[in-house]
Amino acid sequence: MEEQDYKKLVDMITETIYKEIKPKEESSHLFSIPVEISNHHVHLTRDSLDILYGKDYELTKLRDLSQPGEFASNERISIVGANMKVIEKVRILGPLREYTQAELSITDGYFLGLDLPTRISGNIKGSPPIIFIGPKGVLTLSEGAIRAARHIHMTPKDAEYYQVKNGDRVKVEVSGEHGVIYKDVVIRVSQKSKLAFHLDTDEANAGNVKGTGLARIL
Repeated sequence: MEEQDYKKLVDMITETIYKEIKPKEESSHLFSIPVEISNHHVHLTRDSLDILYGKDYELTKLRDLSQPGEFASNERISIVGANMKVIEKVRILGPLREYTQAELSITDGYFLGLDLPTRISGNIKGSPPIIFIGPKGVLTLSEGAIRAARHIHMTPKDAEYYQVKNGDRVKVEVSGEHGVIYKDVVIRVSQKSKLAFHLDTDEANAGNVKGTGLARIL
C-alpha cells in the first residue's frame, strides 16, 4: 500500500471512531443524573426493631424510595446524643438491614454533640455511640452514628456510560443558578440500583437544591 493511500485509510478510520465515540463522551457529561435529598434517618436490624417496637414487629410502608425495594416506613423513633439532646420523629427506612445506624447531617451532629465520621452506609466501626428510643424500648449503641458520604447510585450499564467504576470518587456539578461542584462523590454500582445522586440536607441547602435538580460528573 502506498504511503498516500495508507494515510487516507488512517484518516477514514480516525473520522469513523470520532463520530462513534465523541457524541457519547459529550452526552455523558450533560446534566442527566437526578439529584435526591436524604433527610436524617435510621436503619435497623431485626433485633433492634424488636427492642424498639416489640417482638416480631413489622414495618409499615409510607412510600417507596427511588432505590428498588427500599421504602420510608410510618415508624419513627427518637435519638439521643452525647450531650443528652434529642431529635424526635426520626424515620426508619426499610427493609431491615444487617446493621443498625443513624445517618445524620453535620448540623444534626453539632446539635447532638457528636463528631460524625463521613462513611458509606454500613461502615460504622469506630463511629460515635448513640441512643435510640422507641415506643417499646431503648437501644443503646456503642457505635452507629455517621454522616453518609455523598454518592451516586447506578447500574453497571450506567457506569459504562459515565465511564466510572464502583468505588471511584469523582467531582459532580449540580445545575442551577446556585450550582455547586461537590468533590469526593462515591460511585456505588449495583444491578439493583436506580441512577441517583444522593445529598444530605446540609449539602443540598448549600447548593440551593430543591430535590428536582440534575447533576453531571466532571
